Amino acid sequence: MPAAIASTDDFARYLAPTYYLDAGHPAVRALADGAVSGVTDPIERAVRLYYAVRDGFRYNPYAIEFAPPAFKASTTIARGQGFCVTKAGVLAAAARAADIPSRLGFADVRNHLATERLRQSMGTDIFYYHGYTELYLAEKWVKATPAFNVELCEKFGVLPLEFDGRTDSIFHPFDRENRRHMEYLNDRGTRADMPFEELRDGLTRYYPHLAALQTIEGDFHAEAEAER
Repeated sequence: MPAAIASTDDFARYLAPTYYLDAGHPAVRALADGAVSGVTDPIERAVRLYYAVRDGFRYNPYAIEFAPPAFKASTTIARGQGFCVTKAGVLAAAARAADIPSRLGFADVRNHLATERLRQSMGTDIFYYHGYTELYLAEKWVKATPAFNVELCEKFGVLPLEFDGRTDSIFHPFDRENRRHMEYLNDRGTRADMPFEELRDGLTRYYPHLAALQTIEGDFHAEAEAER
């Protein structure tokens, strides 16, 4: 279990805006204010933020761009889509804008339901540095994974991840038809900020073909529906 926050300084670290988790940006504040308006309970505020990010932004694994501005929460909001890491960044930034301490978590996972085109582009079915968010609620860290919007889950036939603010929300190991879905392989720990250089170097090393292309055009939702 992650250690509890021990001091006021620690709280400040997980509430402070950064270049990537730009909680003070007008777009981030507007997202947070729109989601939690009139709600005072921290857990309910966190739940509303989670669904605003999960379903308000399309998951697109082709939206990876190896440049610092592309990893900013405000950039993902402007684009209306992102991959797991950048959507986790949006939730973390919006949480800080709503006075909820947040940090980013990373793990390596085997995704059994990626599309064939995505697997070919990546050269593997392992998603290195899969990103999620951790929120500090009721004196403990709780995992929240806002990556897959509900429409994409329906196309893949997987259960959408729900979040109650009290228990960890991580991917299901099986889908609705009892097929393998997501297998967690390696925990890479948490970070107080978006570790851009680490992510860039790691993703470039694990996905050299993807990195060489820089960007890939594609409609992941359409691919999922076609394969389904």
